[in-house]
Amino acid sequence: MICDGFLQAGGGSTRFGRDKALVELAGKSMLQRMGEHLASVCEKVSVVAPAGRYGNAPWPVIADRWPGEGPLGGILTALSTLEECGSGENWGLIVSCDMPFLTHDFLVSLCERTSETIAQVVVPQSANGLEPLCACWRVGARAGIQAAFDSGIRKVTEAMKRLPMEVLDEAAWKRFDTKGRLFWNMNTPEDFAEARRIFETEGR
Repeated sequence: MICDGFLQAGGGSTRFGRDKALVELAGKSMLQRMGEHLASVCEKVSVVAPAGRYGNAPWPVIADRWPGEGPLGGILTALSTLEECGSGENWGLIVSCDMPFLTHDFLVSLCERTSETIAQVVVPQSANGLEPLCACWRVGARAGIQAAFDSGIRKVTEAMKRLPMEVLDEAAWKRFDTKGRLFWNMNTPEDFAEARRIFETEGR
């Protein structure tokens, strides 16, 4: 099953203090690094971000239709874009721009699960809970997410409860994550410093 890739880069990075998508690890911005990950498994990649941001990105930038409304608005933007392409059976692989330890092999495995499920979302679950910004979303999920959004819900995991989900527990993804970092994201400058240290010491 082929998924379209959507890189979510619309956050305000308030705790981080600067734009997370533009910080560099091992000579590549997180925007470039995560976009390349998506491009390695998806035929088509787009960046979802506020209008006018990342004009020099290597991939098309889709303006977030609900700027300032958090990641749920970005997910809705991606699903709406898929829906307008005309196929209710398409899937979108939606990934945040701040997950430096995601791997190609895991993303391939995640996309492969879409050919075997009747669910509308295929989402991993870590010790921190569901990981909706590293998940595959069927385009048909848009209506349910839109209804949740219109009712005032902004928490992604709350909106997802309205959808049939296939949840991938640790048994499904642990082989891709021997060090417990697969879904680790950079929320603070300290997180970035730790990611940079790991990249430098492990030669990534």
